[in-house]
Amino acid sequence: MAKRKSGPRREMDTTGIARPSKRARVEEAVSEKEGASIAKPNGVKHNGLVGDGEGYSDLYLDTINRSILDFDFEKLCSVTLSNINVYACLVCGKYFQGRGLKSHAYFHALDVDHHVYINMETKKVYVLPEGYEVLNKSLDDIKFVVDPKFTPEEVRKLDRVPRESTDLSNKPYRPGFIGMNNIKANDYLNAVVQALSHVSPLRNFFLLEGSTGFKPNTAQLPIRFGTLMRKIWNPKAFRSHVSPHELLQEIGLRSSKKFSLTEQADPVEFMSWFLNQLHGKLRLESQAITAKSDISGDRLRFEESSTITTNVTPFFVLTLDLPPTPLFRDAIQDKNIIPQIPLTTLLAKYSGLVASEKSNHRVRHRLLHPLPPYLLFHIKRFSVNKFVAERNPTIVTFASPTGLDMAPYVEPNPALHPPGEPVYYELVANVVLDTLTAGAEDSNAADAANKAVGGRGDRVAWKVQLRDKAVAPT
Repeated sequence: MAKRKSGPRREMDTTGIARPSKRARVEEAVSEKEGASIAKPNGVKHNGLVGDGEGYSDLYLDTINRSILDFDFEKLCSVTLSNINVYACLVCGKYFQGRGLKSHAYFHALDVDHHVYINMETKKVYVLPEGYEVLNKSLDDIKFVVDPKFTPEEVRKLDRVPRESTDLSNKPYRPGFIGMNNIKANDYLNAVVQALSHVSPLRNFFLLEGSTGFKPNTAQLPIRFGTLMRKIWNPKAFRSHVSPHELLQEIGLRSSKKFSLTEQADPVEFMSWFLNQLHGKLRLESQAITAKSDISGDRLRFEESSTITTNVTPFFVLTLDLPPTPLFRDAIQDKNIIPQIPLTTLLAKYSGLVASEKSNHRVRHRLLHPLPPYLLFHIKRFSVNKFVAERNPTIVTFASPTGLDMAPYVEPNPALHPPGEPVYYELVANVVLDTLTAGAEDSNAADAANKAVGGRGDRVAWKVQLRDKAVAPT
């Protein structure tokens, strides 16, 4: 028996009359005279582009489903996993490579009747399989969500004028104060990114630089971080949360999987790796200590060297050491009381008067002018030894979130700062390790964070507290 040649599949309409298939209709359209214009449904020709004709609505724009569109994930073709010439289907949200006659987007349009696609690089919208570009103002909101843009005037108002927006479900949200998806155990990264998104010089740079376009040959890490930054501050978002998936993929690649979405990490270590450009100056004085036996040889006598060495080194993070937790509590105190200490007491480490023992040296620290515009404090809570990892529960109190005077901890320099004048800093963000209750939503992240810090039974996760400058009292 000879194999029967299969021709184009015929479809039946409601009257029982066979009509040409989609593929046959496309072949008929392609066989038309070359260079012919594509006519709009209302008969107006526009050189192959469909624009905003008066009283005109495109045939397929009503099939766009904005509620399922999510442009936060990495732009890879769902078939070939390629990131070159990727188009997003605006009906189902899937990514496909190309829009030619043999591309996956072309076959997707024929197979499932999804006709509207957007190029993720050029932000142009096309209708497939016909292949014409759609110029319609109703698509501007989708283009803005794909790649938000900001003007200098809009950036200047971020910390001055509070703005409230609504998503597609009419849920109100504040741009810059939206949630970030905890995919598995990336809450440490979310807290750091949220904190950095409120550092005004850093935020303004990425909002404006990303809006005008980065320089050629720019690495993917700043590009993806800038994209995420603009989505966090997007006033026209479809959802009141974003996903850091694209940035996480690049960070995992650049850090050789040291920081990933499946394993917990220390936020301070991650921030040090991620932002190594911030610098200041710190003077370090050390004095050698020698242990010698006395005349009888029964006791050790520690002698300080008469030579004091001074080193000036740049710093990135200022580490603050908590006093050890008391082993015994006073009988009068409630056994559940948690010790507290002011932040200024911890900062006395950098006054140049308080010495700390380090190896066989006595070390004193002193900050030098000029101080950077932003300071990073790391309150060291965790101590690990061969037997156990402990967390110090001491509460650090802030005298005022708007007025931390750093002048007592900086060596006077009349050439750079008037003596006696205060050096005030405001609190921007506070990253904390929060204990969760049983059955919390991000239980996977809590288990991973608990294991990373050596916890014993408590469920914990990294969270960030942000101060809204636009509504905070001055």
